[in-house]
Amino acid sequence: MSINYTFQTKLLHNNHKFDPETGAVSVPIQHASTFHQKDIDAFGKYDYSRSLNPTREALEEVIADLEEGVRGFAFSSGMAAISTAFLLLSQGDHVVITEDVYGGTYRMTTEVLSRFGIEHTFVDMTNLEEVKAAIRPNTKVFYVETPSNPLLKVTDIQAISKLAKQHGALTFVDNTFLTPALQKPLALGADIVLHSATKFLSGHSDVVAGLAVVKDPELGARLSFLQNSFGAVLGVQDAWLVLRGIKTLQVRLDQSVKSAEKIARFLHEHPEVKKVHYPGFAEHPGYGIQKKQAVNAGAVLSFELEDEQSMRVFVENAKIPVFAVSLGAVESILSYPAKMSHAAMPASEREQRGITDSLLRLSVGLESADDIIEDFKAALSAAEQSKQSILQRG
Repeated sequence: MSINYTFQTKLLHNNHKFDPETGAVSVPIQHASTFHQKDIDAFGKYDYSRSLNPTREALEEVIADLEEGVRGFAFSSGMAAISTAFLLLSQGDHVVITEDVYGGTYRMTTEVLSRFGIEHTFVDMTNLEEVKAAIRPNTKVFYVETPSNPLLKVTDIQAISKLAKQHGALTFVDNTFLTPALQKPLALGADIVLHSATKFLSGHSDVVAGLAVVKDPELGARLSFLQNSFGAVLGVQDAWLVLRGIKTLQVRLDQSVKSAEKIARFLHEHPEVKKVHYPGFAEHPGYGIQKKQAVNAGAVLSFELEDEQSMRVFVENAKIPVFAVSLGAVESILSYPAKMSHAAMPASEREQRGITDSLLRLSVGLESADDIIEDFKAALSAAEQSKQSILQRG
């Protein structure tokens, strides 16, 4: 749109504010799989819904605008978006990738791309010297996840993007944790931004979806070809659900981030909690970079208890969060990375990365932060009592 609205207003007032045909203030769901053509030599804009569908197109235009890119793409899942972006690579290419990346991305890289002769090197992307040392003549992609999952490490997107350009490589950034409301990787130099729209963008644990946005038209044309060829497109009903979720993104994040900061501080000060990973703390190694490249630290944190037994007792006694895979929903979600998000990663690899068997990840929803803190106090007390009981039994 030509009017320079703030991000919060653009969530609602964009080119899809209402349907131009009917005035309906909701994007129409176009279920048609195919479209009648009036001219044998000149087809219309839409011909087959895998290639383009009006409902999916609306979502793709909205996310491209929010991420300040030139073209958006909607996929059937976050991994479909990531996998299709990886198809830009060819046999013999090399990827430098964040070491504590999401388990599904780890699996795609190590067990699928490797079968097609695409090489990879996992590095601590918070260490630029380590990143530089991993570069090869055939390096074509730098894959960034920041804050990382589940240890909330912060990578300097601008620095990595600059390094990638010096070597003629692309920078992919998974922006799932922060969304364009809090961080805009394309403005920092990245080439493709990726999302599991299942998470904060849709925000209600009722849809599985993936999104990608590019800032270069030529790259957009290449990704469009792959989207149509690979065919893992988002269905229209799910596209509509993501569009609806996006409308409340700012208010949901405002509340969730405020609560996450309060809960993180509580956990940080509690004697039963060994360590809290949250880039909103001044003592976090990536705090300065996070402040520079993002609005705030987001609504996801992770924390470690003393041992696996304490973790198990805590989970059994925490009543408010859903104990489940995923994040970014209206309800708080407590996850166990070792057996959920990072189950695809071998135990030795998890241990090497610091993903311990006592680590929990918390995505903070819209409940009262005070209620969650009281709930966690009781769960931590139960963990302490269990530990004392074991000690007494000798």
